Amino acid sequence: MTPDEDALGGLLIADFGRVLAGPYATMLLADLGAEVIKIERPDGGDDTRSWGPPYAGGQATYFQAANRNKTSVALDLRTRDHLEIARDLATRADVVVENFLPGTMNRLGLGYEEVAAENPGVVYCSITGFGGDNDLPGYDLLVQAVGGLMSVTGPSPEEPTKVGVALVDIVTGLHAAVGILAALRHRDRTGRGQRVEVNLLSSLLSALANQSSGYVGAGVVPAAMGNRHPSIAPYELVPTADRALALAVGNDRQFGALVAELGAAGLAEDPRFAGNSDRVAHRAELLEALIPLLAADTADHWFTRLTAAGVPCGPVNDIGEAFALADRLGLAPIATIDDPRRDGPVATVANPIGLSTTPPTYRSAPPQLGESAP
Repeated sequence: MTPDEDALGGLLIADFGRVLAGPYATMLLADLGAEVIKIERPDGGDDTRSWGPPYAGGQATYFQAANRNKTSVALDLRTRDHLEIARDLATRADVVVENFLPGTMNRLGLGYEEVAAENPGVVYCSITGFGGDNDLPGYDLLVQAVGGLMSVTGPSPEEPTKVGVALVDIVTGLHAAVGILAALRHRDRTGRGQRVEVNLLSSLLSALANQSSGYVGAGVVPAAMGNRHPSIAPYELVPTADRALALAVGNDRQFGALVAELGAAGLAEDPRFAGNSDRVAHRAELLEALIPLLAADTADHWFTRLTAAGVPCGPVNDIGEAFALADRLGLAPIATIDDPRRDGPVATVANPIGLSTTPPTYRSAPPQLGESAP
C-alpha cells in the first residue's frame, strides 16, 4: 500500500518512548501507516532490547513485541549536536510521544511548550506513571500493586497476585493511542495541536471497570476471589475428567442450556439457582451439584458439546494452544514480515484491528539499534 492508502499514511511520529506503554501505542499507529522514528540512547537503546530470554534472530522478543514498522535513530540527548537533531525532529513531527520522568523533556528543551512554539500543530503525548509532576517510577508491577489490581487478583485476599503480563502498560498504550487519534481529529478540524496526557495509575483505575465502579458507586471494596466472579455464577473454572473448564454463564437461558446438557434440567427450577442473584448467593451449593456432572467427561468434550448448545465455555489453554485456536478460527494471529534487512522472515503477533479499506500493514521488522542515520 502507498502512504495515501494507509489510514495514517503521511503522519510522522517522533517516538521517545521506552519499554512498553509508549512503544506499544506507536507500533499500533505505525501498523496503520504512520512513519515512526524511534529515538534511542546509543549505549544499549530501549531497555527491552536486553530483556531476554527468549530471543529470536538475535533480538529480545520483548522488544519485538512493540517495535515493528519503525526505524531506530541512536541519539545521546546529553550532547548538543544530538539534542539539536532531536529538536529538529520534534518540531517537524505530527506527533511526539515520550514517557520520561516528569520534567525531563522540559530540561532538555523538548517539552510541549517549547516544541509547540515552533510546531503549533503538534500532538504531544506524555505518558507517566502517576500523572502531573509525580516522579514515582512507573513500573507495571508497582502500579498493579498500588493501583488495586493485585488486590482483586489471585486465589484469596491473603495472596495478592500480579497479572501474568504487563497489562497496565498495554492498557495505557491503548489509551495513549486513542488520545492521539482524538487530538489528530481535532487538528484536522482546527489546525491546532494539543497535549495528550495519560498515566498508568489512572488507566488502571479505568480498566478495573466493574470493580472500580462498585467502589465509586456503592462503596464496595472488592477482594480477590480466585477464578470466581463477584456478580455472576457459574462464572469460574470447574474441574472435568482431565483439566479445568472455564464456564462463563451470563444469563438464565445459558444456565438452563448448561444443566439440560448435563442431564440435570431440574436445577434451573431449583429456587436456589433460578436466577443469577440466587446462583451467586448459593454458589457453593451450585458447584457441588455441577462438579460431579462435569467429571463424567473431558474439557474438550464439554467445550464442543456445550458451545453447540449456546453455553459459553472453554478449556484453559496455554499460549501455544491459544494461537492454535485463533488459527483454526481463521483469525491469522501471526504476521510474518519479509524484511530485506533480515536473514529470514520475522514472525510477530498480528495487529488485532480489522479495517475493510485501510488494514494494518507489516512493512518492516523491529529495527536494529541506530540502523538509520540521524
